[in-house]
Order: sequence, then structure tokens, then C-alpha cells
Amino acid sequence: APPHHKEGHSDPHHKEDYAHPDQHGHPDQHAHPEHSHHHDLVRCSGIEFDAITLDEHGVTYFIKDDHLWKGYRGSSEFTNQTFHELHGSIDAAFRMHHKVKPEDHDRVFIFKGDHVWSFYNHTLEDGFPKLINSEFPGIPNELDAAVECPSGECKTDSVLFFKGSHVYHYDLLTHSVKEKDWPAVMNCTSAYRWLERYFCFQGTKFQRFHPVTGHVSEGYPKDVRDYFMKCPDRGHGDKTREAHFGRCSGKPFDAFTADDEGKIYAFRGDYFLRLDTKRDGYHYWSITSNWKELHDHINAVFTWDHKMYFIQGDQVYIYKSDVHYTLVEGYPKPVEEELGVKGPVDAAFLCGDSHLVHIIQGKRMFDVDMSESPRKVVKEWPLPFDHVDAAMCGAEGIRVFIGDIYYEYRSPMLLATSRMQPFPHNTRKELLGCDN
Repeated sequence: APPHHKEGHSDPHHKEDYAHPDQHGHPDQHAHPEHSHHHDLVRCSGIEFDAITLDEHGVTYFIKDDHLWKGYRGSSEFTNQTFHELHGSIDAAFRMHHKVKPEDHDRVFIFKGDHVWSFYNHTLEDGFPKLINSEFPGIPNELDAAVECPSGECKTDSVLFFKGSHVYHYDLLTHSVKEKDWPAVMNCTSAYRWLERYFCFQGTKFQRFHPVTGHVSEGYPKDVRDYFMKCPDRGHGDKTREAHFGRCSGKPFDAFTADDEGKIYAFRGDYFLRLDTKRDGYHYWSITSNWKELHDHINAVFTWDHKMYFIQGDQVYIYKSDVHYTLVEGYPKPVEEELGVKGPVDAAFLCGDSHLVHIIQGKRMFDVDMSESPRKVVKEWPLPFDHVDAAMCGAEGIRVFIGDIYYEYRSPMLLATSRMQPFPHNTRKELLGCDN
């Protein structure tokens, strides 16, 4: 956010706050502040952004004064070329996550002084702008930053507001406000949520923080120019690592799974990526960043009863399947003790509400009844493949991955008994959205 101006009610119809409508009553798409002229700000020079937010299409906006950038590369433009009713600098912005209230969900909320604007598809929503205190009771004016926090990441759909050393947790269901004492997360000039990760920007530096505890991850702060924009001779990427672990590398994946919330994970080496985040983008992360006890690659993973089962060698790790994954006490344990099959294994999957997990080992598939105790193999199937890299089950049926291709089957029985091999699908093109 820019330096705070004086407290008090701003006039939402003042020419510095709005673009002037044309003679037909529509916003002038070429309007801009009368005292300013367009100049292309160079964000790689070290800019302190006033706000950063995604829109409903997954485009990231970096906003400074009366300019914005779309995405991680490219030049700036006037903010009111996209959000026509806005003039001058803003204080904060975020993309609302509130599925209980569809008329607000995915709207971009922009704050300036004591008013808030709501946009959808770059169009101002009816009734806006409004006073902040009428839309978000208990939240102060002249904010520094704001960021959404969906249910599952916070207890309920919420918004975190930042002003100086104060952090306000606003519950969208109850409209209650709790002030947080987070000494490590304060004085945020902007805040941003991307792929379930939360960032507080402080000038040209940023920190990753936990949205419930305020804990800052190790290794921070870091420089914005190495991560959130393409700058000459800067960056954090390892081209060798990207060539091997990147989404479009063509290397085989070690495992796939979908959890109870519909999140789809793909694992390769020490890294994983989410496949259900197409709108907001893809990124590969270290496995230990989510499941800190797991080191090195995994052999198989499946989800059952709100828990994720990771098989690594002859050990199985069980994590509570929420956004902040916690290892169940007493684990890891031997795979044979937990599932009745000797490790290591090649793949594992479980379909829908079934209590049978299907474990693939070489040319055999073992069905294990998860509802029994102790667990044991209830059926063994021969498979038409010498080796399988990974497998998963979802709405489209079963997908069996071998190298850079996958095959689809409608049921575990058809996988084991079908005499005709299905049509091979290209994993990179059809599942990962790669051009190559």
C-alpha cells in the first residue's frame, strides 16, 4: 500500500478516485489522472507494490500508484485501463473466496482510503464503492494489505487485513474480527495468496507465512525480483532441476493421487505439483514443504478416510489430509504391518467411496480391504504390464502411467482382465497442458 493519507472520508465521486463516464454513461477506457502521463515503470529496478492480487481468470496484478502489471513479465499500463472506475493509487486488493455467497465469490475487492470497490470480469459490481466499515465491519480504513484465506486453510472462509503492526482476521460467515499478534508478519505493503501459499511483501522483500499461526518459513525474507518477475541476471530457478522435475520434462512420475477435497497431486523425485490449479498456474514444490518427514522420492500414494498414505520403500507414512499436513502419531510403520503387502511397491490407488486399495507390484495387483483389521490381501490379480510407474483413480476412471503415456480403464476389474490395450494418451499434452 502507498504511504497513508489523512484519515477521514474520501469522496468516492472525486475525479481522482474515478474515471469520468463518457457521454453514454460508460466508463472512459482511456481515462487517466489529469496530473499524470503514462510512463512505463521498471519493476526490476526495485518497486514496492501497493497491492498484488489474482483475478477470476487467474491473472496476477501487481499494482503501484496508478499503474499495474499483468503477470510476471511485460510492461505496465494505467490501472484504469483494466479497472475503469479507479484513479490514482490504491491501498490493498484481494480475490474473494466465499462460495457460500456466490455474488461475492471470485470478485476482486480493491481498497482505497475508507472505500472498497468490487469488480468481476473488470466490471464494477452494483452498489459499489461502499464504505469499508459497511462491507467489512470492524476493519479499519487506510489499509496496508489484504489477502483471502479459504476454508480449510483458515477455519472458515476469511480475509486477513494488515495495517501497520496490526493483523485483523475477518470471518466472512460470522463477520467477527480477531486481532492477531504476529510480530514476524507486520508492516506488509502488500499480501498475496498463490497455490495455498501466503506471502507478505515488505518493500522489495517478501516472507512466506502461515495464515493461522503467523509463523514465517525458514529462509525468508527473499527478494521479490528473484521470484515474482522476470528480471535480467536474476531468478531462483535451476535449469537442470527444471529440465528433470518440471511439469513438461516428459520424465515419468512416481505417483499420483487426489484427496478428499479434489486436489490432484503429481509426484516426481523430491518434488510435487498440483494438477487442479490450471486457472492460477502450476508450480513444482519440494515434497518436504508439505510433508516434512518425507525425504527423497516416494513409490506410491493414495487417500482414504481423510488421510494420505505415502509408501516409501518398505515404510508407510500416514498424514491427516488437510492443508497443513500432520503425520499421524506412531508413523512411519512397515508397509507389511499396515497393509499386509511387503514393500516396496510400484503404485497404489483407491476409487471413490470404496474401501479397497489396489496395490501394484510388478505384474501383480493386490486388493487390500482398508475396513478390516488387521489388513490383508483379499484378492490378487495378474496385470497386462511388466511395470507401472504410477496409477490413480478419479471421475474419469483409472489411469495407469507408464513413462510419458497413460491408459484409461473404467474399473479395477477391467484393468486386470481386459485383453485389449486401450488407446495410449500423452501425459504431457492431455493431462499437463504442455505444448511439446
